[in-house]
Amino acid sequence: MILSALLTSVGINAALCVICFILYSMLRNRPSNANLYLPRLVAEGKLQEEDEVSVGRLLSSVKWVKRAWQPSEDELLLKSGLDAVVFMRIFIFGLKVFRFAVIIGILILLPFNYMGNQLNIDFTDLPNKSLETFSISNVDDGSNRLWIHFSAVYIFTAVVCYLLYFEYDYISSKRIGYFYSAKPQPNQFTVLVRSIPSSSGTSFSESVESFFSEYYPSTYLSHSMVRRTSKLKGLIKYPEQRFKRAGFMGLFGRRVDILDHYEKKLEDMEGNLRTERSSVAGKEVPAAFVSFKSRFSAAVVSHLQQGIKPTEWLTEPAPDPQDVYWPFFSASKVVSQVITGYLPSLILETFLSLVPPTMIVLSSIQGYIALSQIEKSACIKVLWFTIWNIFFANVLSGSALYYRIDVFLEPKRIPEVLAVAVPGQAAFFIAYVVTSGWTKTFSSELFQLKRLLELSERNLLGITYFFLAPLILPFVLVYFCFGYIIYRNQLLNVYAPKFETGGKFWPVVHDATVFSLILMHVIAIGIFGLKKVPLASSLIIPLPILTLIFNSYCRRRFLPNFKGYPAECLIIKDRIDQMDPTISSFYDKLSTAYRDPAMKPHRYSETGESSNSPLLHGADR
Repeated sequence: MILSALLTSVGINAALCVICFILYSMLRNRPSNANLYLPRLVAEGKLQEEDEVSVGRLLSSVKWVKRAWQPSEDELLLKSGLDAVVFMRIFIFGLKVFRFAVIIGILILLPFNYMGNQLNIDFTDLPNKSLETFSISNVDDGSNRLWIHFSAVYIFTAVVCYLLYFEYDYISSKRIGYFYSAKPQPNQFTVLVRSIPSSSGTSFSESVESFFSEYYPSTYLSHSMVRRTSKLKGLIKYPEQRFKRAGFMGLFGRRVDILDHYEKKLEDMEGNLRTERSSVAGKEVPAAFVSFKSRFSAAVVSHLQQGIKPTEWLTEPAPDPQDVYWPFFSASKVVSQVITGYLPSLILETFLSLVPPTMIVLSSIQGYIALSQIEKSACIKVLWFTIWNIFFANVLSGSALYYRIDVFLEPKRIPEVLAVAVPGQAAFFIAYVVTSGWTKTFSSELFQLKRLLELSERNLLGITYFFLAPLILPFVLVYFCFGYIIYRNQLLNVYAPKFETGGKFWPVVHDATVFSLILMHVIAIGIFGLKKVPLASSLIIPLPILTLIFNSYCRRRFLPNFKGYPAECLIIKDRIDQMDPTISSFYDKLSTAYRDPAMKPHRYSETGESSNSPLLHGADR
């Protein structure tokens, strides 16, 4: 790509961003659009009059930027939870990294690249020259200027590792602090027990009651059995709108009230629903949510082998009740890891837009019991899919395809191939960041069309191209600036958290960043070798090793705190709760917290009041 083409792309996307910004600022403040752009404020009854300004007053309309910027991190934590704070820390981390990268890359590396003679630049026709003239490819082979790039790689790696350590430490301490300040949560006192052994004449519920009453008599509280409710779920319908048209396909004719129009059908459905609920009352599966009187007891049970046979009484920490993926318990476990591992390869043939929902489906059949676990697994799959298809597929295209067979036969040549191919794709990735990052940040997120691709993808591109083509850095930095403001607005005014994981997603970001650093080191080894500076290439080799050692230390130092809370914290929190007079009412609610939503009473019609009475009262203890 030539410079003028890049400037054209940047100009078009910048204009689209400005247009989207103006339109959003105007549409956002129309009272009729409040349900679309400010749904959380509407639901909470916090929509202020100052939000309803005249459409023509643009300066007043853009006040949403200031309102999104002003709330402190503690206010965001109080309103949206720790997951929202950790999500915004990803943007803060990106801003810190690429603010430093822009200073080094644009002010130091780029001028040295531009002054090189390797590509024979014609300064009189600069707009029509390739962007490679701004990359390391233009530096003369064997030039001492390459040592500046060598130093930049070491310095940049040290800075990124320092920021990674700081963020890991900060989020880890924030996670502990949030645990101490939060109210008791059902998942902290509950474990999921699976592979409950069956015995003749005894139900699974009775087996659970007998087992835990015998071995945990002082701390066992209650349990909720899991039942197959797939048929029952099909009978439950939640009307999404109250009114519809009486004509063809609901598009024409007079408006009618759905509840009045279908009252008889709703009454019949209630009868079927209650009948089906009664019929499935005894269809237990060998799984149960078992609750205890203390967090420490639940933690002990979840980490110890319960029975003599290691395949029975399997325990694990329970997710938040709103986070439970209930279809998991009604589906077969027939799906094997072989099928699960094979299906993602077929996704390579589909469009990129279909990847996230497809990966969610694949993750949902892997055996995860929590929505957050499914989303985390899907995020990792999407991340690696994107790294391969967006980064490697483009890098290995063109001239690099010639080397592909040799690379597999001679792994030592991988740095050489990457060194040749990566700098040549800098222009593509600059355009990709501008189009996919800038424009989608406004159109996709503000206008509620689609979500952005993973933040780690931008981290990967920016870090990898730091010393190769520093021209990409300002565009990545602008992306993080856009994202910081926009997502703060969304978290405060649009999104309402459905469940809380306590920031467990951060280790994924950390690992992805470390991977991008190591990839940069491998490319550096190859590029310095091609540029006939073998000493620099050799001196880079310790850097990925040191980075892996740093990553190993971080995993030992911080990762355990993201898998569970230490016994010290659990015991202290349990002692605090014992002095709380409301803890008894919490225990009462805990006994029904993990009841399948399909088993809870549903009432649609005005006449079906009897349907409110629970049919399984007393079935679980």
